[in-house]
Amino acid sequence: MELFVWILAAYGMSNILVYGSIFEGLRNSIHSMVDTKIFLITPLFKFLSGLIVCMMCTSTWVGFFMSLFFSPTTWFLGVHPAFGLFFDGMLASGSVWAINAIVEWFEENRP
Repeated sequence: MELFVWILAAYGMSNILVYGSIFEGLRNSIHSMVDTKIFLITPLFKFLSGLIVCMMCTSTWVGFFMSLFFSPTTWFLGVHPAFGLFFDGMLASGSVWAINAIVEWFEENRP
């Protein structure tokens, strides 16, 4: 049950970051900062700009973040916490991608 809740929380957080209207202004600001020619800032904002338009990319980092509070791979599989951080990012990415693919399929194939 904990794993199911963790995956739903990862999906919810990723969905809000990528599609939520509450972060639309922040996303637009990040996209506009890509065009600046500041040496250290431009690569960071280019990375963030690519990250916040991709559910799979965002959910990987969400999984890393959520792993700091509860790590399903460490808890259920007994993996070392350092490896658990990595595997939690992969778990979040794969599960969120699967849920998002199902949701998008239903959105495209509704009458």
